[in-house]
Amino acid sequence: MPKLLVIVESSAKARTIDKFLGSSYSVKSCLGHIRDLPRDRFGIDPEDGFRPHYIIIPQRKEVIKEIKKNSQSAEKVFLASDPDREGEAISWHLSEVLGGDNLYRVTFNEITKEEVEKAIKNPREIDLNKVKAQQARRILDRIVGYKLSPFLWKKIGKGLSAGRVQSVTLRIVCDREKEIADFVSREYWTIAAKLKKKVGEEGDFEAKLEKISGKKAEIDNESEAKRVIYELRKEEFFVESIEKKEQKKNPPPPFTTSQFQQEAARKLRFTPTKAMRIAQELYEGIEIGKERVGLITYMRTDSVRLSSQSQKEASTYIKEKFGRDFAPSKSPVYRSRKGAQEAHEAIRPTSIRREPEKMKEFLSPEQYRLYHMIWLRFLASQMKPALFKLTTIKIKAGKFNLQAKGVNIKFLGFTIIYGDKEEESNIPDLQMSEKLDVIALQEKQHFTKPLPRFSDATLVKVLEEEGIGRPSTYAPIIQTIEQREYVEKVDGKFYPTELGVMVINLLVARFPKIMDLKFTSHIENELDRIEDGKSDWMKLLSDFYHPFIAMLDKANDKVKKMEIATDRTCPECDGNLTIKIGKYGKFFACKNYPQCKYTAPIGLGIKCPEDKCDGEIVEKRTRKKKIFFGCNRYPECNFSTWDKPIAKECPSCGARFLVVKKRRGGYLQCINEKCNYTSTE
Repeated sequence: MPKLLVIVESSAKARTIDKFLGSSYSVKSCLGHIRDLPRDRFGIDPEDGFRPHYIIIPQRKEVIKEIKKNSQSAEKVFLASDPDREGEAISWHLSEVLGGDNLYRVTFNEITKEEVEKAIKNPREIDLNKVKAQQARRILDRIVGYKLSPFLWKKIGKGLSAGRVQSVTLRIVCDREKEIADFVSREYWTIAAKLKKKVGEEGDFEAKLEKISGKKAEIDNESEAKRVIYELRKEEFFVESIEKKEQKKNPPPPFTTSQFQQEAARKLRFTPTKAMRIAQELYEGIEIGKERVGLITYMRTDSVRLSSQSQKEASTYIKEKFGRDFAPSKSPVYRSRKGAQEAHEAIRPTSIRREPEKMKEFLSPEQYRLYHMIWLRFLASQMKPALFKLTTIKIKAGKFNLQAKGVNIKFLGFTIIYGDKEEESNIPDLQMSEKLDVIALQEKQHFTKPLPRFSDATLVKVLEEEGIGRPSTYAPIIQTIEQREYVEKVDGKFYPTELGVMVINLLVARFPKIMDLKFTSHIENELDRIEDGKSDWMKLLSDFYHPFIAMLDKANDKVKKMEIATDRTCPECDGNLTIKIGKYGKFFACKNYPQCKYTAPIGLGIKCPEDKCDGEIVEKRTRKKKIFFGCNRYPECNFSTWDKPIAKECPSCGARFLVVKKRRGGYLQCINEKCNYTSTE
């Protein structure tokens, strides 16, 4: 029987580590968290220092039984859960359940033989400050979720939920939608001149109108634009000034979790949840021929710090592959954002020598694409900046001032492998006061646009900027508001649903402090301070709980049940129909309830596509509350679809409606299976 026991969270991680250690070790997986607050009751005693009542998660009872048996015969037990707050809490819970004085905490930022062996030789105590920070977050989330969700059930409808961070994230989406709805577009025009030297070099170039009579050129309509062009045609164009300078474009830093999720969304169209799941697989270990090894470092980090060993390896690789000119004389140093936890490195490959193309045969297509992105970003971060020559020409034409810019690449640097390469735009060699020929003058109409709706990438970006949540929570936050049907994603953009807007309007009105972005950010900072040993977790809980309960009591007394008014008439009593939310979603109900008990499913204003059926499509739910759409004449008509119908006729075959397909970021598709029409509009 092995004398040394190593406990990790996942089976994949256990398999990888087992390959590195000898026969005297046994590696077991606890499958993640083993204890949590009970699901059927509050589980916290505010009168007793917010003492949490933890229970063994039912699905973990057999696993814990086996681990306990193994630990009792082991000389040493190494608790090797992930190196973050959640991982530290898992190790603490294991220590509470297993007991004994043979428990040792070990962590590794990358799962390679060298790092695992080094960690086993250097065990430490469990970091109780990290555990306190994790417990504080869990208790805060339980307070809000357990107390606020029933409030929503009473005031809006059953089955709804609220969360300390998820609701603030929903507010961000709803606020952006309101900005878009309130936005008033403004027309404006720009003017450009196509110019060339009078003599000498071939080639023309473009200059844009910048100022009129020394003031910024602001042209609001077509007639004004044509008047400006008319006046410009009468003027002679001269070179007023020439400025030439060199500019560096620095490489991006290696990935933090936030930047990684944003780039995976932009480049690969992966949701944050999907990106993190695949990154976890790469971190925990992949079978590479006869060895099993983690390909990337730990993927939950907000630091851009790198080990000196990884930087030296990258420098040598760059010199071999691209030449000495592409490797800086000193390894670059990047600065993490304010408040970043520096305990972990940035996300990087465990070895730059494991080139993506060499790994491709061992990876799934999605694993390969993600690994390739991480590998390239790290390599680019260790290369020299790109270097450009910028030429700015200012041109005078009477009272008009124009400007032309030229870009010439002097050194590609990191752009040889990463990012968008700068396009060259040449300007001929001009002299001061040189007269220029006008080839053409062109006006162009524009309209100001509102800020765009959030995508996965931009929503993660704003969560990071506002200090809402932490790198490890971005993915589950976004996934939750989607699953709750508070938002829906169409063409890769988040739209708040009618239900989401109703929930947010109520929460913002009655709980302004809890829904305030700055307050939520303050809580995150306090959790960080608890982890650093600079703040008391009990005080944070007390300061939050008592004002929150006071607000909740007041809201319960004052707020009436919310309904959505409609202009429809009840067919049974001629009263107005309202939209209510029940256990299985939205439905029509008579306002005169309980005198009139008429209800009906909500129609979408779309006729059933089946021949000889005069029914209409309505939203329905399965017994497990999953939404689908079907004909209201069921069982006479069996038409149904999982995809949401949109009242838009197919321009290709004339089918009555299109449906929203949520794969690959979302798109529209014809309901007619024989028609291949799709659209992202």
